[in-house]
Amino acid sequence: MITLPANRNQGINNRPSLAVIIPTKNGASWLEQLLSMLKKQTFPPEEIILIDSSSTDTTHSIAKKYQAKFLSIPACEFDHGGTRNLAILNTSAEITIFMTQDAIPANQYAIEHLVRPLQNDTEQKIAAVYGRQLPNSEATIFAEHLRVFNYGNQSFTRCWQDRHAYGFKTIFISNSFAAYRKSVLEKIGYFPENHIFGEDACAVAALLEHGYHVAYASDATVFHSHNYCLRDEFRRYFDIGVFHACRSDLLEKFGTPEGSGRQFVHSELFFIWEKRKYFKMAESLLRNLAKFIAYRLGKRYKILPLPIAKKISMQRQWWE
Repeated sequence: MITLPANRNQGINNRPSLAVIIPTKNGASWLEQLLSMLKKQTFPPEEIILIDSSSTDTTHSIAKKYQAKFLSIPACEFDHGGTRNLAILNTSAEITIFMTQDAIPANQYAIEHLVRPLQNDTEQKIAAVYGRQLPNSEATIFAEHLRVFNYGNQSFTRCWQDRHAYGFKTIFISNSFAAYRKSVLEKIGYFPENHIFGEDACAVAALLEHGYHVAYASDATVFHSHNYCLRDEFRRYFDIGVFHACRSDLLEKFGTPEGSGRQFVHSELFFIWEKRKYFKMAESLLRNLAKFIAYRLGKRYKILPLPIAKKISMQRQWWE
């Protein structure tokens, strides 16, 4: 049984207008559940915008059923930053909430808890808030640990000065479930475009440099995880290396993520030990070795022939 927050009605009459923006492509498997849960929220969004990359399934009809605004773009034109920027320009809401089509609110308070730090921030120093991602019921032990490692049970707020303590983790955020003040995003030119991904981290870095804060709301929860195989892990970390190579300025300002990487390996092995899945330890070491090699390769992507780089990337369209 979910207990209603004591301050739920506080300030509800002056609640800022909300729009949820969801990039989609053949998302019918999750969309019905996602849109249904958004309609049940204690802070229901005034607007739900789906920006769709030419889906061939029933995504459009599901959007119509739930009266969501549907914007269609050619699949070849999808860009992590540019596509979201296009959607932002189609709403006048004060707060834009970004989700992915496979992120499902864990309860009816997810949106309320996500925007609460923005609503309670009278000085409007907090520019963005991201919520907690929980592993899906079918998550592997590796997918479960990744969510536990990245999304703790303690909320916090970080600013520019915190980079000295937290390094690259200072700009960690995920547009799978995050809320932004639209007016502040506008000041930094919205999300950067033509990036392989990481448009959210780049935006947070710019916001922090401009004196704003980013918050993590651990009580705002969605179910969202991926059961990546070894090949997927390699491709994902190759792309992370490419992103860091393209945005080396972020590494100069916030430091490299290598310390966090070592911490992750130790944490995963301990997690497996606690779960008594001892036979998974060898696989953990193999996966993390593959990630390390892929990341190093990605940082040197310019020496690779384009067909090879494209083949081992998860974001193949970007290489076009």
